[in-house]
Amino acid sequence: MAKSSIIQREKKRAVLVLKHSHKRKALKEKLKTSGISTEEAAVLRKKLQKLPLNSSPTRQRNRCALTGRPRGVYRKFTLGRSKLRKAAMRGDIPGLTKASW
Repeated sequence: MAKSSIIQREKKRAVLVLKHSHKRKALKEKLKTSGISTEEAAVLRKKLQKLPLNSSPTRQRNRCALTGRPRGVYRKFTLGRSKLRKAAMRGDIPGLTKASW
């Protein structure tokens, strides 16, 4: 089980990403326009840098919904590999069975 402070930090990052996504997207769209001068681009980059670091979506980490484990997490189920296997064995996930041949 991951520390609860780490899990809360990830939740805070998710909120910040949602909060600043429109602003970040608008600034990046303006930077991509071809008819922009270098001075204007520098100002836009400064504004982009002023946004909180944790508002960047690349800083988010996928974590298991049950344990908070950061590695081996399946996106479709938001479960770590060990918890996913146990849930599949119990039959909690419809349509998911253990492969055997």
